[in-house]
Amino acid sequence: MYAEKLLPHDLEAEEAVVGSLLIDGECFSRLAHLIRPEDFYREKNQICFTACSALFERDEAIDQVTLARELSRTSQLETIGGMAYLSHLVSVTPTSAHSEHYAQLISRTSIMRRLIDAASRISAIGYDDTDDIDATLRQAEDVLFSVRSGQAQRGFIPLRQIYDQYLEERAAIIEPESETQAPLLTGFNDLDDLLGGMQRADMIILGARPGVGKSTLALNISITAAKNGATVGMFSLEMSREQLAFRILSADAEIDSHRLRLGLNTEAEEQRIIDSIGRLSELPVYIDDTPYQTMIEMRSKARRLSLEHGLDLLIVDYLQLIQGRGRGGENRVQEISEITRSLKGLARDLDVCLLACSQLSRAPENRPVHRPQLSDLRDSGSIEQDADVVLFIHREDMYFTEEEWEQHSPGRPYPHNIAEIIVAKHRNGPTGALKLFFRDTLVRFDALARVDDF
Repeated sequence: MYAEKLLPHDLEAEEAVVGSLLIDGECFSRLAHLIRPEDFYREKNQICFTACSALFERDEAIDQVTLARELSRTSQLETIGGMAYLSHLVSVTPTSAHSEHYAQLISRTSIMRRLIDAASRISAIGYDDTDDIDATLRQAEDVLFSVRSGQAQRGFIPLRQIYDQYLEERAAIIEPESETQAPLLTGFNDLDDLLGGMQRADMIILGARPGVGKSTLALNISITAAKNGATVGMFSLEMSREQLAFRILSADAEIDSHRLRLGLNTEAEEQRIIDSIGRLSELPVYIDDTPYQTMIEMRSKARRLSLEHGLDLLIVDYLQLIQGRGRGGENRVQEISEITRSLKGLARDLDVCLLACSQLSRAPENRPVHRPQLSDLRDSGSIEQDADVVLFIHREDMYFTEEEWEQHSPGRPYPHNIAEIIVAKHRNGPTGALKLFFRDTLVRFDALARVDDF
């Protein structure tokens, strides 16, 4: 019955999207996070959109002439029907004003096609003869999840909106744009002294092993910058925006994060929560928690945020979760190299400070001295090469219990929650280190004295 039906598609919407790009190439930044080339049903439209993506990625203009040149370069102009087809696309698209609506129509039909394909694969899984029903269910769930992971991206959400949802209130959002060009401060005096503040157009890498606190430190820095008037954009590829909002709230209101999540607060703490939300809601902080993003999608979103609200600091947590372009023969090291170059280019293009969190390899765990080194940056040496500043977070209490520490360093106090922040690379200044105290219950770092023996 289903074999006789065509798969869901909307050719008019596809032609209107490509036609919109030929009329107004600038609208690509509004579409890149909504659809991908594979969302197009007709091959010639997919080819055209892919070529537009390549032009956008190279910062070249998108119009009928440049698209034809790009298609000729890749020997695909005749495949799509030559200049005649490009002229047809322009003729059937009177305006680019509705391009986002057309893109949403394309995304919707693409999801339906993926759902049909997923249903077929789940059906095949159901016919498999296996005794492990749990494994079968997980396999089916993975297939269905792959459909959801390919949906249109959610985009930036103002921090105010998240707190409004938490309080079940609705309020107008008016965010002031930052006019200062001065370096951004981290809020930690010793670190600011070493770095001279965070400079525009710089890419700062914040590396640590899992669970050490790199997301927490990035959050602390971003909120301090916002309180000082900076507009902050955050790509959170690992944690949801709700998780981030509660971490920020716990740190600002100084309330145990676990009790905050459970609602086990005293009357005085409830008032602190309300007061803190009132303060935080005014901050120009925008959060995008879409997982599985590519650099093209992130770049278009960041550009749009910069145009609409201004942008001073961009946080990426964390860069190993950014999807590569998936080109044949390209391994993950090559993909990460391309991603770090793109992040550095984005910082320069938008004239913003970009702080990207990065996982470290397991190498520190296998050395007698666990202190991170630049060679520990996971997946690529290009991270070190492209970064203007590389920071590491190191905590000895992640490697030693109190008993083990007494044997390892007799007479020295156990460094519970003591974090060493290492400036391992500083392109335009000195390296060094300082100590911070990790207040795990409040999900934040506080300052301690500078390390003397770095």
